[in-house]
Amino acid sequence: MSAPQQTDPDIAAKGYAHPEALVTTAWLAGHLDDQTLRIVESDEDVLLYDTGHIPGAMKIDWHADLNDALMRDYISREQFEELLRSKGIDESTTVVFYGDKNNWWATYAFWVFQLFGFTNAKILDGGRMKWEQEGRDMTTDAAAPAKRSSFTAKPRSDEKIRAFMSDVRKHLDAKGRLVDVRSPDEYSGKKLHMPEYPQEGAMRGGHIPTAKSVPWARAANPDGTFKPASELRAIYETEQGLTPSDDVIAYCRIGERSSHTWFVLRYLLGYDKVRNYDGSWTEWGNAVRAPIER
Repeated sequence: MSAPQQTDPDIAAKGYAHPEALVTTAWLAGHLDDQTLRIVESDEDVLLYDTGHIPGAMKIDWHADLNDALMRDYISREQFEELLRSKGIDESTTVVFYGDKNNWWATYAFWVFQLFGFTNAKILDGGRMKWEQEGRDMTTDAAAPAKRSSFTAKPRSDEKIRAFMSDVRKHLDAKGRLVDVRSPDEYSGKKLHMPEYPQEGAMRGGHIPTAKSVPWARAANPDGTFKPASELRAIYETEQGLTPSDDVIAYCRIGERSSHTWFVLRYLLGYDKVRNYDGSWTEWGNAVRAPIER
C-alpha cells in the first residue's frame, strides 16, 4: 500500500497553492490505522505529549531531537537519519505533524525535515487544540515501538529555505522583503519577548530595518486552523504588498513562529523564494552594531 497522497477535499476548498501539505482532523481520524502514516507531535511544552496525545502519535522534542547539543545549529545528517530510522519513517511513509500553540513547533519540525529534503510531510490543520476541542480520541499510551526503517538521509541543504545573519544583511542591501512575525510590542521594541513570557533573550528591542510587521497569528482562525487563501492574500499581498515572486525572509525571536509564516507563504500561497531566519531576534538583537529600527 502506498503512502496516502490525495488532497483532503475540505483543504482543497480553501484555495491553497499546495493543499496536499495539510490535512483536517476528520481526515486524520479516518487514517489512524493507516500503516503508511506516521503521526508526530512536536510541542513547545515538551511534557504535554505525556498528558495525552493522538493515538499512535510519536513525540519529537524540538530541542532534544532536532537541535545540536553544543552548536547553535540543527542535527547532522547522520543524527537525522538515525532519528527517522528509530521512528520507523522512510520515503514510503507520510508524516503528519501537529502540536500546541497553533502548530508553532509542528511547522518548525516540518521545516527542519525539509532541510534534509524530506518532503512527504503534512501539517494537521488546527493542530492539537482543534483535535481536543472536537473531543476526539486521546491516549496516554506510548506509541507501539516502531519497526526500524532503513531510511537514508540526504545531505542537509540550508540555502533555499534557511537564512543566516549574513544572508539577511545581503538581503537588506538588495532591498529584499522582510517579515517580522512577532507581536507588535516586540516589533516596536517595547518588549523583548512575547506577552506573558519572561523578557529576556536580547540586549536590544526593535526590528530589522524595512521589516514589515505581520504577527504570525493573523494567519490563523480562532480554532487554530489556517485562514483560507483569499484572506491570507489580503493580509500579505493587499495589505503588505508582497507578491509570490518576491524573495522573502521571515523571522521572529528564535525561528518557531516564523516557521509558521514560512509555511503559510511557501505552501499555502505558493511563494517559491521564502526563507526562515531562525537566528531571528536573539541573534540580531544581540549582535554588535547590527542595525535596528523602532
